[in-house]
Amino acid sequence: MVSRLSEMNLPRFPLLSDEEQMELLKRAQQGDREARERLVNCNLKLVFNVVQRFDNRGYDIEDLFQIGTIGLIKAIDKFDMSYNVKFSTYAVPMIVGEIRRFLRDDNPVKVSRSLKETASKVRMRKEELSKELGREPTIQELAESLEIPKDQIIEALEAVQSPSSIYDTLYKDDGDPIFVLDQLGSAEEEEEAWFDKIALKELLKQLPEKHRKVLVMRFFQDKTQTEVAEAIGLSQVQVSRIERQALKQIRQLMADTKKR
Repeated sequence: MVSRLSEMNLPRFPLLSDEEQMELLKRAQQGDREARERLVNCNLKLVFNVVQRFDNRGYDIEDLFQIGTIGLIKAIDKFDMSYNVKFSTYAVPMIVGEIRRFLRDDNPVKVSRSLKETASKVRMRKEELSKELGREPTIQELAESLEIPKDQIIEALEAVQSPSSIYDTLYKDDGDPIFVLDQLGSAEEEEEAWFDKIALKELLKQLPEKHRKVLVMRFFQDKTQTEVAEAIGLSQVQVSRIERQALKQIRQLMADTKKR
């Protein structure tokens, strides 16, 4: 299996500056094929770096590289320049999403022997620890017990998981059943949610550290104002004031971004 960019005999293209990237994106989205082709060529290394994360899935890197390039092209076509976000920040989840869709939709039999063996060890140890602890062990506890990195355990369990049908029943009472399909958003909704999260992260970086910390703990970690106050050594009243100020700043930054 190919493991290095040089082995794929890809042509070498220079890295683009942020200004060059944005200019080419504008032209590409206006129908300029040369600009689109240059954007693709100059971001092939980005695709390859993402693809290497999937090199133990039983697929050849060249095949996954082609799928990742499709994700890159979609990112070029759908990138919204009204947000103050780097193109690479938006492109990476699009490339990852395209590869994951391919792995999910392709024949699930293609799982390497090593992953199957790891998954088998994890399942057996999980049963043993469940009896010892009287509860299900955490991934961390399994990793320490088996002396296997957590990411390898997660990867192995995901690889051997049976795919669900979109018509599997999630819930049923006296009324109509609720299927998996009913809970799935469209691809456009998923991409929009990705973009909103990326944009919010970029805006949070512009806030003072204390304001950013309060918002993260309150709205990403679901902590109460009292819990936040204890964690950062302030009173609940101070946290409440910082939260209001931070939300006001976020709203202003979002308004300023949309005007650009």
